[in-house]
Amino acid sequence: MTGQPFSGGGEEPQAGAAPLPGTAPGRPRVPRQPGRPDVFTFGETMVALRGSGPLKLGGTMRVSVAGAESNVAIGLARLGHDVRWAGAVGEDEAGQLVLRTLRAEGVEVSGAATDPDAPTGLLLFEPRLPEVTRVHYYRAGSAGSRLAADTVGRAFHAAPPRVLHLTGITPALSPAARSAALRALRLAREHGSLVCLDVNFRARLWTAGEAAAVLREWMPFVDVLIASDDELPLCLPEDGDGPDGTAAAAGAGPAGPAPDSSGSSDSLASPDSLASQARALLDLGVGEVVVKLGAAGATAFTCGGSLHRPARAVRAVDAVGAGDAFVAGYLSALLDGEGPAGCLERAVTTGAFAVASPGDWEGAPTRAELGMLGAPPGTVVR
Repeated sequence: MTGQPFSGGGEEPQAGAAPLPGTAPGRPRVPRQPGRPDVFTFGETMVALRGSGPLKLGGTMRVSVAGAESNVAIGLARLGHDVRWAGAVGEDEAGQLVLRTLRAEGVEVSGAATDPDAPTGLLLFEPRLPEVTRVHYYRAGSAGSRLAADTVGRAFHAAPPRVLHLTGITPALSPAARSAALRALRLAREHGSLVCLDVNFRARLWTAGEAAAVLREWMPFVDVLIASDDELPLCLPEDGDGPDGTAAAAGAGPAGPAPDSSGSSDSLASPDSLASQARALLDLGVGEVVVKLGAAGATAFTCGGSLHRPARAVRAVDAVGAGDAFVAGYLSALLDGEGPAGCLERAVTTGAFAVASPGDWEGAPTRAELGMLGAPPGTVVR
């Protein structure tokens, strides 16, 4: 673990540098009101079919469910947190599978809606190389893409959460889903909920320009921003629009190799560039910027400084879902009152569990299992 004061530079921290304190100025604090659920999140969860090779060759497929927000919800529930999920599913067997799976994992779904006029979405996972998987979405016109702002509003009002977790996927689905997300952001401000946003850019859903136009408007609401290094520019103002007139314009959407235990592709931006972009976002009012750097780990930036944590080394089995697992770990530690060091440590640990296990969420650890990664190879737990 390495820490340094936030100078805007990207030099490697010196050995023995003071770690970023958990009470750094401007660091977001989670409300402690008793009786409030820990986290509320919403979005589209689909039925997921996983093959073992090229789809055109046929064969058997494993049936499960997947969705960025529900992956985070399951990860948090397994770590012992009170989590609520709201979304829309079709009035079909696929929708029942989604709701049944979330309930079985301890996620509260009473705020979810059933749409009789649209089907539950579908996605197919097609492994093509040992570390390359193609994903095919069938979600246009799905129930999840028609999620209404009133559904989200009712679910939020029923139990205002300590933390609202959003991703950049939901606003990309449709104008209706975008309105639902904006309603949630406004309610979070009204009720004093901390807002966490995972950018989660999906080039198949919208362009970088479209994403940037929405995400820039969201920044004043965001307390904790989580993004890969190549997603950060999507959140920045255009040239000259920042508080000091120096913020970089949003660039191309993310692309690159599969993520590892930090849930990101290999780093593309220089340390100097990352620090500059993080500073611009902090100046906009974001309380904490967490950058996933793939094999290089992850770095957290606040007004009090920056802190880096290397990724946990594991044998990669399936990188899909690693970013969601990282977010679940980070939020879990934040809810527990941990500082940046503890949040990063748990995040890279839960991310490593995801990478080492098949499926989006199936390998998410319980709290009691977090220490298992430190066991020597060949260990048998009896």
